[in-house]
Amino acid sequence: MKRHLRFNGRFFTLIVTVIMFGLLVACSNGQKENTDKPSNTPAASSNTQGNAEKEPSEPGSVYPIDTKETITSWEEVNDNLITFYANIADTPFGKQLEKETGVKVAYTHPASGQRKDQFNLMIVSNNLPDTIEIDWTTEYPGGPEKALNDKVIIPLNDLIENHAPNLKKILQENPELDKMLKTDNGEYYVFPMIRPDNGLVFRGPMIRKDWLDELKLEIPTTIDEWYVVLKAFKEQKGATAPLTAMYTNELNLQDAFIGAYNTANKHYVDDSGQVKYGPIDPQFKDALTLLNKWYEEGLFDKDFALNTETKNLTAKMLDNSSGATVHLNSGGIGGWTEAGRKLDPNFTLAAAPYPTLNKGEVAFIGQRSFEYNSPASKAISADAKNPELVAQWLDYAFSEAGSALFNFGIEGESYTMENGVPTFTDKITNDPTYSMNQLVSQYTKPNGPFLGDARKNFNIFPEQDDAIITWAKTDALKHTLPGFITPTVEESAEVAKILTAVKSYKEEMFVKFVMGRESLDKFDEYVSKIEDMGIDQVTTIYQNALERYNNR
Repeated sequence: MKRHLRFNGRFFTLIVTVIMFGLLVACSNGQKENTDKPSNTPAASSNTQGNAEKEPSEPGSVYPIDTKETITSWEEVNDNLITFYANIADTPFGKQLEKETGVKVAYTHPASGQRKDQFNLMIVSNNLPDTIEIDWTTEYPGGPEKALNDKVIIPLNDLIENHAPNLKKILQENPELDKMLKTDNGEYYVFPMIRPDNGLVFRGPMIRKDWLDELKLEIPTTIDEWYVVLKAFKEQKGATAPLTAMYTNELNLQDAFIGAYNTANKHYVDDSGQVKYGPIDPQFKDALTLLNKWYEEGLFDKDFALNTETKNLTAKMLDNSSGATVHLNSGGIGGWTEAGRKLDPNFTLAAAPYPTLNKGEVAFIGQRSFEYNSPASKAISADAKNPELVAQWLDYAFSEAGSALFNFGIEGESYTMENGVPTFTDKITNDPTYSMNQLVSQYTKPNGPFLGDARKNFNIFPEQDDAIITWAKTDALKHTLPGFITPTVEESAEVAKILTAVKSYKEEMFVKFVMGRESLDKFDEYVSKIEDMGIDQVTTIYQNALERYNNR
């Protein structure tokens, strides 16, 4: 079976950096949603010509590069790849990348689950590789501006101008993306992973469509309709947790249900362009009241706070304990449908719109990610011996041939061109032992700095394609605080100090309010305490940073 792809003082300073690391990472949660609608890039929309084309679209670098130098790269290895290889250099992808670019690369991979700790140790070691793949907006305390000031990484303006013609062309034609990759003072700091337009929305509410059909109910769109459906799931299908959700430091609903009340479980931007902290909005109390009511009536998972791993959610969705949740398109609708139909051939999951209070309204907010995927982007370190060569190597991923390799792998092995469309081979799609994601990880780079191709799509079921369209119908573009605002170094320290304490207290009270362990009569007292902690100062910092971002 073949699948068409339908379509994502330095040492002292660094010691201080690591001390501040935990605080700043905590403060950055919830700040990674994009409010800028990206334009199509010319490379993303052009037809791939296969791996035979070795030259970028503009003069500047000719591949393979004539060099005997080896560059070093520190980056996380994809979990699917570990099944087969421990190091990217040994993979078919790594070998092909070396062949096509002419550059030998020595990769260092942090152990699984230890990326942050090993990044910290590397930073203070004062011995950096040539390039580092990490989220510089959140994982380096103080963000990219401080990393540049600390001389941990270098500005890329001249390198992009003179040694990265492919990325330069993309940025010239996409001013919104260009703005995302800069600090407020105009310095580029990464080679980005660029998601295609159809890779920005990938998570949302999903529901057992086979149950709805059996009960002669429609997919719910409003809060009241959801209430009717969840009661039917409990009373007529025996679901013990009709609606469930993941809980990783906070309830992961992507503001579904909460957004129906025109607020969010984080900082957001209101209709007038002002930054607000949702959890102290008056209407946030209405959202908590709803979740508490559903919790008390057994419609919302009584053990939601224990669902800290995907396996908890999977078990409940597959054993009929739950009939609805908010989760990923691939692992949720795709993965669970595939597994569920082995148990029940009628098992069907479908996307539900982000709910609203009134029929026909557009949801206030929802999941919408960035064209710039910051956690999978690379900076060039200040220790790079030949930054020009590193930039040339990185720029290959933004050429036509490079994008083909990064997205689809090796032509003739992992994919073939059929009627101008890259199509995965049976070697990738029809293996009895390994999943498609596992197999393709050997030939491509699932995450990293490259130009995503809209034709790459691992969807198995039509419900997955429908989900992207359904979940995209929100006002998230207008109301989500951009992920690439950059508070100053001083502001970042203040945000870390205040927001770490605020988030801890907010989440403690959120759980108590939902579970009824604390009366919602104390909501005003809770708001006052958060205000006393200094949340207004954080909101002002974000407002100023947003205005600077908009003026880039």
